[in-house]
Amino acid sequence: MSAIILSLALFSVLPRVSGHSAFWHPSMFGFNVTDKTFPYDNRPVAPIKNMPFSQWWFHNHLDFPPNAGDIFELPAGKPATAEIACNKGATSYFASSEGGDIRDKNNPNNVCPNSSSEAYHTKGLDDLEGCALAIAYKNDVRAVQPEDFTVFSVNQTCVWTRFTDFQVPARMPPCPEGGCICSFFWIHSPKSGGEENYMNGFKCNVTGSTSNFAVAKSKVARRCGSDPENGKTQTAPANCTYGAKTPFYWFNNERNNMFEGTFSPPVYNDRYNFLDGAQDDIFIDSYLSIPNPAPNAAMPILADVSAKNPIPTTFNTSTPDHACTSTSNANTDSDYSNSYKRDMSDVYKRGGTRSFAFMEMSKRSRRLNIHRRERLWNIW
Repeated sequence: MSAIILSLALFSVLPRVSGHSAFWHPSMFGFNVTDKTFPYDNRPVAPIKNMPFSQWWFHNHLDFPPNAGDIFELPAGKPATAEIACNKGATSYFASSEGGDIRDKNNPNNVCPNSSSEAYHTKGLDDLEGCALAIAYKNDVRAVQPEDFTVFSVNQTCVWTRFTDFQVPARMPPCPEGGCICSFFWIHSPKSGGEENYMNGFKCNVTGSTSNFAVAKSKVARRCGSDPENGKTQTAPANCTYGAKTPFYWFNNERNNMFEGTFSPPVYNDRYNFLDGAQDDIFIDSYLSIPNPAPNAAMPILADVSAKNPIPTTFNTSTPDHACTSTSNANTDSDYSNSYKRDMSDVYKRGGTRSFAFMEMSKRSRRLNIHRRERLWNIW
């Protein structure tokens, strides 16, 4: 009996490590929220789903802002290293954790010590769906709306390590005085846990900025990569959303922008054209044209920003004439491909007499591998 009482006593003082994960940094809203702060479990690691907007937006942590001066730096053109863990005690900030230091001394990158990977909703490295960091160029968090966020960095092997690098685009413009508002977003694989969103807002600031080109207005991402488990074996790159994209707002009661089903959640990888790393095409000068996406639409045309060519001040969202006209001019292919000076040079080159692409996207590629070029027919 005494052994049982002792075991229960030890269990009662153990830190609560029930799984899930969060972005941890003193710049975050809700940094010191515990399971006793709210009448429900609203710790930063708690999932948000089936909630009204006031409850899921910023995790309902707006009344728990960071201390003045606590800010997460985003070095333009370099990685920003975040700490992601299932408990604050598993991070460098364990001193303010209600359970103290629980870091794994043998594996400092352990996301959730003394737990299996299923505690942070993955069955293994091949069962990761990616995380994202998004930014709103406003210094007043109360003025930020869901449409203001733009995803600027994706790590497709997140959540897997405590120290997670998010590459920051080199052309990020400076924040307004007082900094910007950022947020961490994650939706995990459906194979290890139910339908859940994760959002942790924080104060941020772009450092080392050398560009004044603003981030473009964000649009909702479209499913366009292969998804064999849902019967989509082919990719449809012309059906992707290109340029600035909003995060996913899914499975809550209000203000959703995604309506996928329980077992096909929206994810931060190639399936929604969130390539791994810095999202380098999110600026107002990134594209010469972005046709309206559709399975058989023309592909967008990236601007040569390195040459500082003249660019339109607004996007042309209609299909450009030259992008859908067949030609037999032998020089057209090389002239057209010269427009692709950045990532899209690895994504698409015009071929044959049609400007449609049929490609294969790997789940974690940094580029789309051209497989063959032909018109896409009703595959999405």
